[in-house]
Amino acid sequence: MELSAMSDKCCGTTEAAQAANACCDPAAKAEAITAGADCCGAGAEHDVASGATDEWAALPVVVVGAGPVGLAAAAQLQERGLAFQVLEAGDAPAAAVRSWGHVRLFSPWRFNIDAAAARLLTDAGWVRPADDHLPTGAQLAADYLQPLAGLPAIKPHVRYGARVVAITRLGLDRIRTAGRVTTPFLVRLADGEDVLARAVIDASGTWGRPNVLGASGIPAHGEAEAAAFVESALPDVLGRDRERFAGRHTLVVGAGHSAANTLLALAELAEQVPGTRVTWAIRATDPVRSYGGQSADALPARGALGSRLRAHVESGAITLLGGFSVQRVAAGPDGTVEVSDGTRTVTADRIVSATGFRPDHSIAAELRLDLDPVLGSTRALAPLIDPNEHSCGTVPPHGVDELAHPEPDFYAIGVKSYGRAPTFLLATGYEQARSVAAALAGDWAAARDVQLDLPETGVCNSNPVDGDAGRGLATGIAGGLLSAPLALVSVSAGESQAGSCCG
Repeated sequence: MELSAMSDKCCGTTEAAQAANACCDPAAKAEAITAGADCCGAGAEHDVASGATDEWAALPVVVVGAGPVGLAAAAQLQERGLAFQVLEAGDAPAAAVRSWGHVRLFSPWRFNIDAAAARLLTDAGWVRPADDHLPTGAQLAADYLQPLAGLPAIKPHVRYGARVVAITRLGLDRIRTAGRVTTPFLVRLADGEDVLARAVIDASGTWGRPNVLGASGIPAHGEAEAAAFVESALPDVLGRDRERFAGRHTLVVGAGHSAANTLLALAELAEQVPGTRVTWAIRATDPVRSYGGQSADALPARGALGSRLRAHVESGAITLLGGFSVQRVAAGPDGTVEVSDGTRTVTADRIVSATGFRPDHSIAAELRLDLDPVLGSTRALAPLIDPNEHSCGTVPPHGVDELAHPEPDFYAIGVKSYGRAPTFLLATGYEQARSVAAALAGDWAAARDVQLDLPETGVCNSNPVDGDAGRGLATGIAGGLLSAPLALVSVSAGESQAGSCCG
């Protein structure tokens, strides 16, 4: 964009820019400042952008989260020669991925490895896994993410046990405008330590904030009191968690990949252990969306999920409750739990909540965020990822411009960037990381040259089906746990499948 074309959007005195709300266009402002303009107040900002302010330039870019997308951001920043620090709440990289290590992704390795990370690893002698192999979560962590985090170029800059509780500007709350762009970010940790940053990339994901069982988006009546009966998404039904499900009746709530994975594992367990029963509750009246593309899916393993799930339902191995919206949960007699939609009541021993996840933006409450009121993504990104219109594979390429907030140099990337949309893919998060790192390095041409090659899918949306207008599907793992879980079909005893896609 030519500088003259932006003059009415950004350039002028600080007072004029603020009056016109011009500072709310960070991309235009950055271009203008780089071109030498007196934008949103000043030569001081130009000095900062050009690296003339040594103190500011010496600050790192802070990346929140050492999952697949957070580590991809670290690799991209390292290649760009930008100082960075990764803050990870867990005690090792990919803590969330390891929690679903028993799940096999339905996308092969070629979709699960970031390009910059691959270059760094290859230079260090890493042997790349076969591109067409489907890794488990444990393999993704052990064979890719752990080696990446251990590289000499990455390891010294990753801190574990560093939980971020707040992100703001040093000495400024959300109201203050003067000097905001030249003020460092302050990232506060749970232990009270404050870390200063020149920019912040939030790749913390949504794994720690599951949706509730209640169909209205708030907890069902009695849900909190019945918490002891509820399992979070992707329990290891055929492995470490087997005893909690064997010989018991389990109600699975949700219509996404994580629900399907658990249902298939429970059906297999029912074949092995007498008395094991499986009930599946969905808000839609018809499960056709949950069955997805089946044989037409571009990823065969993902398509097999829907085919096998359908076969179990039709055989009666899984009891389907369509049009079931959870309204009330209560402890029943003899250690059981009762779940009601107001008309029907199901009595079970365990509940698996596979209703998806949502982002927690509270840590950035003192930053100026422009969030879509529906999805909780940026307003610019929302129409590109809307699950009412898009599946995982039809989300168009997007990068720094769509991820930008009115708060310059703050970006949420990865599954968190998608808010409550279940249309995220790991490859999408990697391209976000590349674009944002390029922008922070001042390479706007590369930042805006966004490209994606995604496999098409028919399962990662929430369009209502015929006869069910107004009811969206309850999604499973929103975006695939930080990176992409999305559980799928069992391929062998004790092993499940998932994918780097929606949830």
